[in-house]
Amino acid sequence: MRRMDHHARYPAVSDLKSRAKRRVPKFVWEYLDSATGTEATRRRNRAALDRVLFTPSILHGEIAPDLRARLCDQDYALPLGIGPVGMSGLIWPDAERRLARAAAAAQLPYCLSTVATRRPEDVAPCLDGNGWFQMYPPRDAAIRTDMLRRTRDAGFGTLVLTVDVPVASRRERQVRSGLTTPPRLTPRILAQIATRPAWAFGIARTGMPRMRLIDDYAGQITGLSSTEHAGYLLRTSPDWDYLRWLRDAWEGTFFVKGVLDPADTEPLERAGVDAIWLSNHAGRQFDAAPAPIEVLPAMRERTDLPLILDSGIEGGLDILRAIALGADFVMLGRAWHYALAALGDDGPAHLTDVLRKDIEANLGQLGAKRPDDLRGAARLWRPEPPD
Repeated sequence: MRRMDHHARYPAVSDLKSRAKRRVPKFVWEYLDSATGTEATRRRNRAALDRVLFTPSILHGEIAPDLRARLCDQDYALPLGIGPVGMSGLIWPDAERRLARAAAAAQLPYCLSTVATRRPEDVAPCLDGNGWFQMYPPRDAAIRTDMLRRTRDAGFGTLVLTVDVPVASRRERQVRSGLTTPPRLTPRILAQIATRPAWAFGIARTGMPRMRLIDDYAGQITGLSSTEHAGYLLRTSPDWDYLRWLRDAWEGTFFVKGVLDPADTEPLERAGVDAIWLSNHAGRQFDAAPAPIEVLPAMRERTDLPLILDSGIEGGLDILRAIALGADFVMLGRAWHYALAALGDDGPAHLTDVLRKDIEANLGQLGAKRPDDLRGAARLWRPEPPD
């Protein structure tokens, strides 16, 4: 199918999402698409983005948009990237390497999760130097040190410490689907797989997804049964001393992901982080969290560090909303997996085109050449409280 046909049939993220749902088993869909609790935080993310408004600007003549972005001395073609999603290879076969290649082709960053189905060494050759590694903090110092060494030796230049997962979330929709970690082929799961042949044939070629990096260390954890989630047994809940240790141990760029309190910016600056990543984990961890876009203006007032934002982003206009309120860069997670599941290897490139065209169209409405020309142009509308 030609790329133009993709634009005719799948002009928005929502179209890719609809097709992806039809191509993956239900338990996979519930893993990818669910949040936790009543999913109020996920809805809040969307509602908060919709409250960011612009006043269209007129009579600017023709404008040639320039969407290039620079973050921590690294140049990218667009102010966006592919965020980390655990067990990507469960969502679509070999997703991590497919997305890494797509990121390299589009000159975007790709962030690999600790709990991916591929090791850093497997993914790095696909990245062309655009790799970030998202770390769920190992408790054991020897494992931690070795994981950093392997990541650095594989060529990842940026380390991302995730701090908003101190404990496991419940994700009730995911549980109801029958998914276990590691996945087990129960009759219920097999029945779901049988209805999705493209996914099933792909998984048959790659093998049942596992957290291969975690598996490398699972034998060092005593008392681990074959049915327990090794990822959670390896992790710890980091504190400020842990963060400072990691900053000292890592020689490259260092981001902290999962920050929502503006008061945390000053101690993070003192600890030597290079960028702060605002995120509520897309509603997957805590169901009473504010939307990152809501706290972004206050965060921008408190720090000059680069700010990255994710959670709830569904298109180019959302990306401009974030940049206008102070973000330097925006990451998407689910959207790339919708695209991959919907269209295979064509999907990520198509999504890149969709986001680029959407950004350009909305910049035209606002009379701006570059996304960061919109700084200060947006307002966060807050409805009046009821009488």
